[in-house]
Amino acid sequence: MAHEVQTMAYVDVTPWHGLGNQLTPKQPIEVWRKEAGMDWQIKETEVLYSVSGGVGLHLHPHPESKVLFRSDTLSPLSVVSSRYKVVQPADVLEFYRDLVSAGGFELETAGVLKGGKKLWALAKTGQETLLRGNDRVKAYLLLATSCDGTLCTTAQFTSVRVVCNNTLHMAMGNTSGAIKVPHSTQFDPQAVKQALGLGLSHWESFVSDMRQLAERKVNKFEAMNYLVNVLGDQQLPLNEQPNAKAIQNVFNLFNGAGKGCDLPAASGTAWGLLNGVTEYVDQHRRARSVDYRLDSAWFGPGATLKEKAFQAALALAA
Repeated sequence: MAHEVQTMAYVDVTPWHGLGNQLTPKQPIEVWRKEAGMDWQIKETEVLYSVSGGVGLHLHPHPESKVLFRSDTLSPLSVVSSRYKVVQPADVLEFYRDLVSAGGFELETAGVLKGGKKLWALAKTGQETLLRGNDRVKAYLLLATSCDGTLCTTAQFTSVRVVCNNTLHMAMGNTSGAIKVPHSTQFDPQAVKQALGLGLSHWESFVSDMRQLAERKVNKFEAMNYLVNVLGDQQLPLNEQPNAKAIQNVFNLFNGAGKGCDLPAASGTAWGLLNGVTEYVDQHRRARSVDYRLDSAWFGPGATLKEKAFQAALALAA
């Protein structure tokens, strides 16, 4: 199990991967920084390259690039352009300070991935809904960034289904529902909050979509067609699907093996089918380690796959 994901903190329920430092609720930002492993800075220095010639080696600067490294361990993080704008670990947590103190938000988890190359914090917004059978879904705000060029600084509304702790970004219409700030631009927390709106419109629209999915009954033939559409190749018959094992695994999660699949809102519905995909991506899909799985599920191919599944479920329920 990778070491990097252990530098995180959480409140309430232990995360599904079982890692991190548990905090009591309402801790100040300063405690979160320490317990989440984010009490260090990203430092930078010039890039030097060596050239042999004459007597010994000679070091020369490369002014168009810089090395980023951790202030605590001095471990290198990445080589980036000299124009790269760094977002510090403290900046990620400070983003939530006024939201927590005056906006009713509550930090629930924060930490680092891949030795500090990615940083995140996740906070409850206070909004939640109940689908049929006490199927509880809560709204969160995720802020994440990287220092290796693999992720813009991204603020994203995210839902968490309580029974299985699976996540799904709240895409709205033709937009991703996210605000992304490239590292060529200075990160302005207040501008991001203003762009997000931080109101009820995103959540209300998402709740409407969830209820529509929970009302749409799906037979086994429709379920298999959906999974081939999301995970496979529609041009090939079922017995020739390259992802046949994944398709069968998700079908099994939908058809009785998944967490919460027996709740009325999920049993035999498009909502249950979607949650089969999200549980597979978040908890069962093969990954090199826990931190690689979390990285994929929130920011990479897993997040893309869940968005594809969400849109396909909406099309099925339309």
